Amino acid sequence: MADESGLSELQMDRNGLYREEVFTDRRIGTIQRLTPVTADGDDDDSRDVLYLGQTQVMTPAGALPLSFELEVDSLSAAMDAFPEAAQQALERTMEELKEMQRESASRIVTPGEGGAPGGGFGGQGGMPGGGIQMR
Repeated sequence: MADESGLSELQMDRNGLYREEVFTDRRIGTIQRLTPVTADGDDDDSRDVLYLGQTQVMTPAGALPLSFELEVDSLSAAMDAFPEAAQQALERTMEELKEMQRESASRIVTPGEGGAPGGGFGGQGGMPGGGIQMR
């Protein structure tokens, strides 16, 4: 019987391996340094070291995690670039959230819309309630 989970087809990319190191000030965020390595674990000098920043911003809805690439070539430069990159990531995230809200709002069905006969809920038109009147 074949492996239904598909796990038998998973293979690590031997040419895309990185050693991961995490640096934090335990206050603002973290910087990940991803050093390319060969399948033997030796440094792979043919590829660039990558730096990734992570932080979170408190919002009325709770903590909003931010992740962003730092286009630098050293840990010191990553620390210097961190504030501006975090701000840009926050701005992008806020724009994406606003767009999601706009899309969600455009899908809301309101009375008089939605394709029901008579334009309302239940086909009666006007206010919901099926035409029941209180005396």
